[in-house]
Amino acid sequence: MTEIFQSNPDVVIRILVAALLGGLIGLERDKHGRAAGLRTHLLVSMGSAVFTILSAEIAHRTQGAGFAADPGRIAAQIVTGIGFLGAGVILKSGSNVRGLTTAACLWAAAAIGMAVGAGFYFIAGFTTLVALAGLILLKLFERTYAKDSYRTLSVVTPIEVSASEVIEA
Repeated sequence: MTEIFQSNPDVVIRILVAALLGGLIGLERDKHGRAAGLRTHLLVSMGSAVFTILSAEIAHRTQGAGFAADPGRIAAQIVTGIGFLGAGVILKSGSNVRGLTTAACLWAAAAIGMAVGAGFYFIAGFTTLVALAGLILLKLFERTYAKDSYRTLSVVTPIEVSASEVIEA
């Protein structure tokens, strides 16, 4: 086991950092009882980092073999796969839609993992801070400034009563 850490310290660090950053976003989602929480966000971020690391490594190793693998292809598939996960947490009930923020968090966790996997630690860390600030501070803002709500009111009257009489009353 120590062999892995000694021969690939950068890869190990990238995987651990991606898991940590994704886990931070997942903690916030867990705190609010969302379907995709700590474990899901940690795995999405970590998995995205691993795919990004593999993508770069495969491209590097095939460079002199007469063909070059396109590292962008794996990255594109990460985004597509996260789209399916995100769609799974969005629920529609009548005119109410839930899960959009959690789906967006999964998407952001994947992007953060990809950034870490590519070695862009600052981008990943700063994005995590902005995401957490947005989730926490904007929730407080939304509570302070309540949204307008709209309701549908149906009034049933006898045929002999006109609508104008009901409105005047």
